[in-house]
Amino acid sequence: MILHLNHTRRESAAPTAADVVNAVLALLAEKDIEPAQFARLQIYLDWLQYKENFREPVTVTLPAENRGGRFPSEIRVDSRRVEPGAFLGTLRKAICSAKAAERDSAGRIYLEEFHSFRESIAWQFNRLYWQRLREWEAASGKPYEQALPGGKSDGHNPEAIADSVAEFWTLLKDLEARNQLPPEVFLLEIGVGMGTRARMWLDRFAQLDRERGTNFYPRLRFLLGDYSLSTLERSRSTVKEHLELCSSIALDALDPIKTLSFLRHKILYVHSTNTYDNLPDEEVVWRGNRIYWVWARAYLTGGDAARIATLCGVQPADLARTIHRLLDVGPECLPDRGKGMLFWMEVWKALRTEERLVDTLEMPDVPYPAGLSATQLEDILQDAPAELRFHLSTGALESFRNTLPLLHPRGYLQVQDIFVTDLHEYTMGFYGPGKLDGSIVNWVNGALLREVAERSGYNIHFVPFKYRPDSKTSILYTTQRE
Repeated sequence: MILHLNHTRRESAAPTAADVVNAVLALLAEKDIEPAQFARLQIYLDWLQYKENFREPVTVTLPAENRGGRFPSEIRVDSRRVEPGAFLGTLRKAICSAKAAERDSAGRIYLEEFHSFRESIAWQFNRLYWQRLREWEAASGKPYEQALPGGKSDGHNPEAIADSVAEFWTLLKDLEARNQLPPEVFLLEIGVGMGTRARMWLDRFAQLDRERGTNFYPRLRFLLGDYSLSTLERSRSTVKEHLELCSSIALDALDPIKTLSFLRHKILYVHSTNTYDNLPDEEVVWRGNRIYWVWARAYLTGGDAARIATLCGVQPADLARTIHRLLDVGPECLPDRGKGMLFWMEVWKALRTEERLVDTLEMPDVPYPAGLSATQLEDILQDAPAELRFHLSTGALESFRNTLPLLHPRGYLQVQDIFVTDLHEYTMGFYGPGKLDGSIVNWVNGALLREVAERSGYNIHFVPFKYRPDSKTSILYTTQRE
């Protein structure tokens, strides 16, 4: 057995390494658990900084059906949530439920089959949230930004916006001096949200342009990109003072070039804030110089299912069907729309995922993110820790590659988000998936982004977000290699 301590916190209530060893020794003394079953077991002590997430306090990860049966190959402990003095009982319950011949006998309501998390029903909940954001905000009584760390978005920091404007103005001035400034200056905001940052950015640019007498402002063509039509409508009212320069574009953040192919190599500035961390993602495990995929399936515990059914007036037998109807039509899934909203919020809060490791050798046709093959990934991992679980950031990589062709030769991509910039960081922290109100958040694997960028002929670097103390945000800059 191998024990991994993935955090350095010292909260007195959290299980310690000694607690884990003592619990395992106690289990070994019980007749229904064979000592040999622990030989290949990996136990991880984590601290999940996202209070709402998809895990139980003790989560077992099963091996493939033909690789070791039902005994867990991994056990992950959320030290933050395990009740003091209850670790042994919680661990026993988790292992015994994994060993059960029929997993469904534990009373879980399964909502899908095992597959990569990027295909999980959880992302359908995520999409519903952004499509019906106004309704969620009304029901919860708070706007989206209040769910963010600090209660507001780093994308709206006035000082950061002023510096961004100054950088872009300097680029335009240099292009003008070289007689290379195009008559129309295209900018793109991916995931414009309510349009607050776009308005602040345009306000500041107009002010700087007047102060310096350059008259660049009338040339701007600011593209407000978002896949939610209701969000685009709200953003237009926010930027009403600059509306003659703005165009609303229904845009899939995963594939901007599909919609904007007519602007290939023409956009001088592309920006996004907290978009990459909300794109479909999945995890893999690097162990023994082999890659394993983390497959997942979503479920509700028996207790949560019974509670939600009673609370919302849904027959227990109809629960799974009603959840799928919710994802199709929204809170109108129930005759009483108020109860439909309550149903949505309670199901999302209770949603959990069960995990299974699948050897990549058993999946020869598994689709890797564009720009990243199995061979390339193995090369990248040669200097990584021998035991590593990390995000592929599939959606972020896809969006990144499909944005680069839009950039003008002197243009740049700027992304404000939460990045893991060194693979070793994954050994000392939990980086998602977590839940923020009705949406999903994952840290972005910046180390993989850097590798893909280099293979595509681009330079990429990360700058800490200096404008808010203790901010976890970084700013990614991407420019074409000369």
